[in-house]
Amino acid sequence: MLLALTFMVGCQGFSTAKSASQGTTGTPVPGDLTATPSTVNFTGAQVGKATTLTETLQNTGGLSTTISQASVTGAGFAISGLSAPITLGPGQSTSFSVTFTPQSSGNFGGSVAVSSNATDPNLSVALVGSTAGAAQGQLTVTPTTINVGSVTVGTSGTQTGTLSAAGANVVVSSDTVGSSEFSIAGLTFPVTIPAGQTANFTVTFTPQASGVASVGVSFASDASNSAAATLQGTGGPAPLYTVSLSWNASTSPNVTAYNIYRRTGTSGSFTRINSSPNAATTYVDTAVTDGQTYYYETTALNSSDEESAPSSPVAAAIPAP
Repeated sequence: MLLALTFMVGCQGFSTAKSASQGTTGTPVPGDLTATPSTVNFTGAQVGKATTLTETLQNTGGLSTTISQASVTGAGFAISGLSAPITLGPGQSTSFSVTFTPQSSGNFGGSVAVSSNATDPNLSVALVGSTAGAAQGQLTVTPTTINVGSVTVGTSGTQTGTLSAAGANVVVSSDTVGSSEFSIAGLTFPVTIPAGQTANFTVTFTPQASGVASVGVSFASDASNSAAATLQGTGGPAPLYTVSLSWNASTSPNVTAYNIYRRTGTSGSFTRINSSPNAATTYVDTAVTDGQTYYYETTALNSSDEESAPSSPVAAAIPAP
């Protein structure tokens, strides 16, 4: 018996309702470090004169966490008062000093990298500094609406945006995105954009439901203005695949029906997938999974329910999401 396979793609709508996640009562949350403030900002510093601010690290998780190392980058920045390793129990905190000593006028950026065994093992604290009288730059985002376009639910699409600095160097310390369906990549904060230059970033849209999504993104910086844009995308329904099977009728006498068998992959045994004998020479398999390859074979049944040898198997590859 010869089987011929065809693929039919249908679409099934997804509900736009989203369920809230629920925690498990009584399960300790792993150690989780948070930094306060998340950005240490020195403004109006004097050239050659040290200015010191305090930074606090707190373990907001349910288990102890150990800080193994802390380091600082950026011209003019230094840290003191944090002797690693240091272990913080749940709710405990430790503070240290961040000092900014600029050697020239202008705007500066840096960061403190904190290594630990917390859920975020590489916590980064942005450092921003400027001297008294230093010109403030202007920061712009282009385009003002970044449209990723249509993306299938459960997959991701990307689009590019650009930050531009004018008038003076601009130090961008962080971004804030209004939805978890969108994310920003390609910028390592803090990032200094020289006057007249640009920095590109990537917007990734991973829709969780069908329909149009539109949220805002803002960039914190030492510019004299606020910089923001709108992120847009449209979630499309995921295709629902089926496998349509057909075969030539058996020429043996007294054949009344057929059985259809399937296996996943190139090895293993075949399993019958029709719940009762199939009188027609066609069958549609709707219970398939994206990204899988299935093999099918059929057998013929006569009026005495005697079953023939199986046909040669044929393969059907279901596209990945």
